[in-house]
Order: sequence, then C-alpha cells, then structure tokens
Amino acid sequence: MPLYHKLGEFPQKRHTQFVKPNGGFYYEQLFGTEGFHGNSSLLYHVHRPTQVKEINKSYSVEPKIAIGKNIKSLLLKGFELKPADDFLESRKAMLVNKDCTIGLAAPKKSLTEYFYKNADADEMIFIHKGKGKLRTMMGNIPFEYGDYLIIPRGIIYQIQFDTEDNRLFYVESFAPFYTPKRYKNESGQHLEHSPFCERDFILPTELETHDEKGDFLIKIKKEGMMHEVVYATHPFDVIGWDGYNFPYGFSIHNFEPITGRVHQPPPVHQTFETSSFVVCSFVPRLYDYHPKAIPAPYNHSNIDSDEVLYYVDGDFMSRNNIEQGHITLHPKGIPHGPAPGAMERSIGHTATEELAVMVDTFRPLMVTEEAMGLDDGQYYKSWVE
Repeated sequence: MPLYHKLGEFPQKRHTQFVKPNGGFYYEQLFGTEGFHGNSSLLYHVHRPTQVKEINKSYSVEPKIAIGKNIKSLLLKGFELKPADDFLESRKAMLVNKDCTIGLAAPKKSLTEYFYKNADADEMIFIHKGKGKLRTMMGNIPFEYGDYLIIPRGIIYQIQFDTEDNRLFYVESFAPFYTPKRYKNESGQHLEHSPFCERDFILPTELETHDEKGDFLIKIKKEGMMHEVVYATHPFDVIGWDGYNFPYGFSIHNFEPITGRVHQPPPVHQTFETSSFVVCSFVPRLYDYHPKAIPAPYNHSNIDSDEVLYYVDGDFMSRNNIEQGHITLHPKGIPHGPAPGAMERSIGHTATEELAVMVDTFRPLMVTEEAMGLDDGQYYKSWVE
C-alpha cells in the first residue's frame, strides 16, 4: 500500500548513526517485500533483532488434502468449526493452492504465551465476531466486527481479544496484498471514483517499546513447518520506524459500493488484489435502477478462477438457505448463478443488506480434510429444479 506512515523516533537520515540517550546505538533493520524492490520500512531496535538463543522444535502444520483436483461446488458450515483456546491451533485451512491458504478460526483466548510470525505469507484476517487489539512490533491496531487486518509477512505479532466468541476468516497469501491498481494514479494515491480512500485505513498507533532481555518464544511459520524459536530480547523493542510496509486495518463498513442502472460485475466490489487472486467486499447497497433491471447476478462461467464466498450477515438474495459463517466454493470448469427462484424473487427489490467477502483465485483450489468435515454434501445439486 503506497501510504507513508511513521511512529516513534528515528534519525533524520537513513543508514546513519542513531545514538541512545545514555550511549550506545539503536539498531536499524530494513523491513521490505519483494527483495529491495517492493514497499519497505526502516525499523530501529533497542537490541539487535538477530539474537536467536535456541530453536526448541519444528513440526509440520501442512494441511491434509482431501480433494486435490476438484470440480464440485461446496458449502461449508463455518460456524460448526469447534472453538479452541489457542490462536494458532484454532486456525484451520479449508482451501489451498500454491498461491494462498483460505481458512477459518475460532480462538477463545488471546495470544499471550508466545509471539507469532508468518515468514512465508502476508495475512488477511477478517473479523466476523470479536473485538480486541492486534499488537505488533510496529504498533497496535484496534479491531472489531467487520475489520480486515492486513499483516505483511515477517511481522511479529500477538492478538488480544476482549471477547471469547471470536470468529475469523483468513487468507494467507504468498504475494503481497495491494489495493486495486485501477483505483489509483501512477503515484499510488486513490482516485475520486475509488470505493474507499486513505482516510479509511486504520493505521498502527501506540508503539510498544520493551527493553527486556530473557527468553521470548516466537513461533515462526515457514514452508509448512512451525518452528519454535527463542529470542534473547523482547521482539517489541522498536523505538521508531517509518516507511510504506506495515500492518493496517480497513473496515468493510467503509467500503462505498458502486452501483448502476443494470447489474454490475464482481470487479466493482474489489477491495484487495495480489498477483494471483482478488478479494471483494459485498456490502449493503441500492439495487440496479433500470426499469427492467434484474438485481440478482446473471449466470456466469468460471473459466479462469475458483470463486469463494464467505457469508457474513444479511439476506443473501442470490442463494437459498445460506447462513452466517457459510463458505461456498464455485470451482472453475462449470457455470454457476443464482439459486432457482432467486432471479425471479429479486425483481422489484430496491436494496440489499447483504455482507460478504469473496476471494477469486486464478489457480484451482484443493479441499482439505478440515473443510470436508464442515461440508453439507448436497450444495452442488442446489441448482437442480
């Protein structure tokens, strides 16, 4: 995201001495993406950020695949996922490919006993239920129902919940998340027709700076493995930073829908993009206002992508028997569209209150064993009259 932000203290000139008040130096760290080409920030630590004391153990967290080559439309009953106390143990991968992992989580407790870092993937966490604070080495971000949290790879974080009934929808991406190119000028500023702008982002504040030595456990996810690494100093020891690569939040309730006289295609709902998939937000909006408009979406062929819809709230007019927390998968290779009766039912309606998140991937998705445990088993037949 081409937005400059800064917190705390740092020297006027990069790569120069930054002396502590009582002597000694703060330690500079480049925190960037895509080598030295992508967005980056410069962080200044109280202690060297490189001090690994021990690696306790490493173990596989790779999802187990139930269907590797799938053509069946699926409906997963997400709220049937059993809650777990631990944040990482609660995260269950549902759909995966070489570019991303799409999953659900229902953590009951805050992450306090250890820190976490995803070394491979940027994370997008959508808050369906819950409220709290994302605590990171670059500052803290409050969150609540409807918030997206974008956490770049390499960020060390903890997550603090004020609630026990927490439901999360998440995507791990092996390419960085950006806002759509067509909504920005060549300098990266959001244009006037963009459905959101820089004012809508929830930027990190409340920088925590801990000057502590000891044994600090950080669980690092890398190449399908979880590594338990002990650091010699507290990972939240940043005295200041500035740059363009940092965690941030965005509320789905601040997405301003684009409407028209006739039904608009899914790209008007696009919120984020990567090089391999897009994320869209379906929000309450006025329906099409042509006198003969059909508000329900038209049938369309999934030629180039798998479509995943996570249903958040409201009346999902294009489907039958859809509830909060459901996930539908419409795989490439077969067309899909409104459920029988939905098209006719939509005619004459002037608005919708639906709320949903959609992920369209350019590569096919594999289905995990965890997902099959939530599958209703009948959804692929739901278009038969």
